[in-house]
Amino acid sequence: MSGNDGKLLTTKEMMTPRERVIAILNRNKPDQVPWFGDLDYWATGLMARRQRPNDFKESDDYIDWHRDLRVGFYLQGYFPFKTFYENCEVKSWHQGNRRYTQIDTPKGSVRECWQWIEESCCEAPIERFLKTENDLAAMRYIYENVHYEPDYDLAYRRWQQVADMGIVLCYLPKSPFMHLVALESGIENLAYIIHSAEDKFSELIEAMTFAHDQAAQIALDSPAEALMIPENLSSEVVGPKYFEKYVRSYQQKWAEKMRQAGKYSFVHMDGTLRGLLRQECSIGLFVLEALTPAPVGDLAIEQWADFAEDSTTVFWGGIPGVYFTSLISDAEFDRHVRHVLSVMRRQPRYVLGVADQVPPNGLERRVRRVADLVDLHGRYE
Repeated sequence: MSGNDGKLLTTKEMMTPRERVIAILNRNKPDQVPWFGDLDYWATGLMARRQRPNDFKESDDYIDWHRDLRVGFYLQGYFPFKTFYENCEVKSWHQGNRRYTQIDTPKGSVRECWQWIEESCCEAPIERFLKTENDLAAMRYIYENVHYEPDYDLAYRRWQQVADMGIVLCYLPKSPFMHLVALESGIENLAYIIHSAEDKFSELIEAMTFAHDQAAQIALDSPAEALMIPENLSSEVVGPKYFEKYVRSYQQKWAEKMRQAGKYSFVHMDGTLRGLLRQECSIGLFVLEALTPAPVGDLAIEQWADFAEDSTTVFWGGIPGVYFTSLISDAEFDRHVRHVLSVMRRQPRYVLGVADQVPPNGLERRVRRVADLVDLHGRYE
């Protein structure tokens, strides 16, 4: 195995995936750019096609799969708490490929529906809880009557499984506003509601913040060494106005608490970057994760650092998910990864990752190819 200068590296000289990423998180320089890919969605597709067992993601085999593919492990979509609703009646049922949930409260009822899409091996919302301002009272009641309890079993198990392949990471709740954007309302509904009933909407955000703070504290107290706010943030959807008004304070509060607790803090920013990258770099987080570069995203990877000013925030991402499919040629895949590495190896503030996930139709040979390209082109200048 050789680096950019052609010097042969022995196995003894090479760092493990964990050693590499810990070096970056501690502002040090590893032997080469770390490569950590989110394989969760790809695994979901394999499980849906019955090519992996239903318990695959929580098993030792899942980590061994990463080891065989030479991909560092960090992400498993794990919230280390359970949610309980009090003084409400929660009903859940399925109709074909649709999953319904209805919550009845003294202030009214709300209902959502998510539809499983076979072709893409995922769910999509076709009905949301918060549809109009008429739902605000019921939603506020729900969050005034929710509580959370720790669920740390998987985190403890991950410590035994992951070893030298990566880090143990858990999720905080999203910020209340982004929770509504991504899951329970959608940005279009929220824009109308804020315009027509801003005071009542602010009361809902206040109730959600109190609830999410309780869940976030449970996550903070978990065995995880790294914690992520899984915002799914995209600046063409939210923008600076909503970010400053509804998102910044939550992120800053928990970024500081994570720092005080000695945890590495992440935020998931998997959409367009230009409108919010500078703001996110000012929060005080260790890592901005799942960053998508041009030509899929709106900023070339060379521009990321320009938006960070003096920030030491780590940029994690670089390979759009579609690049792992047959829609992209082998030659273009290699060209793109080599170009990304040519930027990342200039200074130790980058982790090569998927932006944001290897899709269900991902090609195994593409995933394997990344580690080879990192060995060839990922040593620091």
